[in-house]
Amino acid sequence: MIKLYYAPHTCSLASHIALEEAGAEYSTVRIDFGKEEQRSPNYLCDQSQGACARDGDRPRHSDRDPRHADLCRAAFSARVFGAARGPFAFAQVQAFNSYLCSTLHVAHAHLMRGHRWADDPAAIAEMKRKVPESVGACFELIEREMLKGPWVMGETYTICDPYLFTLAQWMEVDGVDPKRFPKVADHRRRVSERAAARKAIAQELG
Repeated sequence: MIKLYYAPHTCSLASHIALEEAGAEYSTVRIDFGKEEQRSPNYLCDQSQGACARDGDRPRHSDRDPRHADLCRAAFSARVFGAARGPFAFAQVQAFNSYLCSTLHVAHAHLMRGHRWADDPAAIAEMKRKVPESVGACFELIEREMLKGPWVMGETYTICDPYLFTLAQWMEVDGVDPKRFPKVADHRRRVSERAAARKAIAQELG
């Protein structure tokens, strides 16, 4: 059985929704970031410093960055549960998820985790100030070129959809007005109406 370690309001929601969509057999363990439980021996997964997924006793990723961990879980879900079929489709899925992971999610992280990149309080403050612009630019590209509609990859719902949904949930926190991006906002609404998303969110917030 897969065990998903998660914290509410984090990127683990994407994997949680994917597992629900797939009808996978899994269990969950809630992590308290405030107590740094993600760094405790009980929850670390082969030196990973973030949320992770296990299949029985086998970790499904080993990476020191939680964003990369989420990307690995997304790849695993896509391969095992059929979210992307065929090598070209899988490559397209990975390309989109890589953009979310390496660009959009990093831009968001500057809001509250500037200490990862700088020690100077003035530099950290400047990173925070820049977040609405940098995150907004990411969503502009997604809106203009990457979101095919009705789902990210077009007619087929894939692992990209819960991942984009999860990061789009943070737009208001990042100072980005969702009304600027009608396609992204509509996508967020439609994913939120899916039974898998409703169940995963209820479990995490319950």
